[in-house]
Amino acid sequence: MTNLTIVIDSQTIQQIFLFGFFGFVVSMLLTPIYTEAAFSGKWWKKARSTSITGEKAVIYQKLHAAKHQRHIPTMAGMIFVLATIIVTLSGNLSRSQTWLPLAAMAGAGAIGLFDDLINIRGVGGGIAGMRAKVKALLLVVIALIGGWWFYDKLGVHAVHIPFFHAWHLGWLIIPLFVLVIFSTANAVNMTDGLDGLAGGLAATAFGAYAIIALIEKKYGLSGFCMTIVGALLSYTWFNIFPARFFMGDIGSFALGTALGVVAMLTDTVFILPLIGLVFVAEIGSVALQIISKKLRGGKKIFLSSPIHHHFEALGWPETKVTMRFWVLGQVFAILGVVMFILGGP
Repeated sequence: MTNLTIVIDSQTIQQIFLFGFFGFVVSMLLTPIYTEAAFSGKWWKKARSTSITGEKAVIYQKLHAAKHQRHIPTMAGMIFVLATIIVTLSGNLSRSQTWLPLAAMAGAGAIGLFDDLINIRGVGGGIAGMRAKVKALLLVVIALIGGWWFYDKLGVHAVHIPFFHAWHLGWLIIPLFVLVIFSTANAVNMTDGLDGLAGGLAATAFGAYAIIALIEKKYGLSGFCMTIVGALLSYTWFNIFPARFFMGDIGSFALGTALGVVAMLTDTVFILPLIGLVFVAEIGSVALQIISKKLRGGKKIFLSSPIHHHFEALGWPETKVTMRFWVLGQVFAILGVVMFILGGP
């Protein structure tokens, strides 16, 4: 069991929470700048017309027809990505704790930015964006670079299994790093489909990791997580129903990638699926839907996937789906922190 007899001076606590406050303030200051550019530049989000498996997304289009008739700009994720970069570079840059998550966040955000730009221009076919294989390849490259840094520069060669001992992997820590980052980036990306959903869930997950990093005395990493929490609270203020703007892939890819890196740095990769269980359910529902269609002659498990659209199709209002998923995210984040405490080295 992790020893919780930890003495943390008040100045450290204040500094960590100040990073969250500064993340919120900087994000708020950037919002009108983005809003002016987005509406004047007509950065409208193009709705997808086909599903991942290629057929027409009839249910999705029916559920969100009214939303996409009113022009809503995308790429708002640049607000909290830039806010996190500015605050971290201004006073929380650490080679061992914040270089890697910040660089990975920026790199994945750049991939998402290109995807969003393609979406805005209305090219890329039915999914209105970058080809999935190209996007996946670029994300793997970012993850490989991060994995090499994690293994070679930070000297991490093992992962902790809750309630057991460390599992020594050696260089195999690199493919594990890639798997974690690829999975979390795509899971958050799949979750970003309802007003306020991904932002609220990500704020909860990073809040949980701020606590975990604090317990581990990784104060720089805890401050980084709090910075993202503050920036996301500002973003979510404007993104809740009816959304003023969408985060786009620049936001979801950046958040998912940073979350995966933070899990690796805190050695809690096996607790991450619990803290982010809603994200797991979202991407899992997509995988199950694809498998079902391929193996069962086009038959579906869900009315629409990801699973938040299934509940919409059942008649749940968008706000009910979002807020109930928020509640689930908070419950599982707390359980994740408890498991970390009980199953720690």
